[in-house]
Amino acid sequence: MDAEDFTADAALFARMRRMWEEVDPVPADLVDRMVAAVAVEDLSREYALLTLVEGSLAAVRGESDTATLQFSDGTTSVLLHVSATESGARRIDGWVDAAALAIRLVQGDQESAAEPGEHGRFAFDEVGAGVARLRVVVKDASGEIREFQTPQFEV
Repeated sequence: MDAEDFTADAALFARMRRMWEEVDPVPADLVDRMVAAVAVEDLSREYALLTLVEGSLAAVRGESDTATLQFSDGTTSVLLHVSATESGARRIDGWVDAAALAIRLVQGDQESAAEPGEHGRFAFDEVGAGVARLRVVVKDASGEIREFQTPQFEV
């Protein structure tokens, strides 16, 4: 494709754009409506606040052997303590402040389950290093069952 072809294509696309702007213009409030629709669509599945409880950011990605992380969506909170094991893998001890029905740790295509114990305690032994995400099915105070999902974090 030479410069003449590129110029001809650009001119054709510009004419088509003008034609469609006249025939079927974009609604003036479309962008605002789309932003609002995406913002309210199931935020708890995609957003949770991450707080590093103790240590520094170096503890998450550095040479430290432990890190404590807290995730919350305003309704449910999860506290995770990640520590190195003798084998070089990781152990994740966690606590959830809601009635947990199921707890899963997802790393790529692998998924591990943990049984929620008394007071919301759970643990995963011998977790491989890498990026992970925690999914917790909870029953809230009103009896509604929903899934709490953390953003990805490094183990």
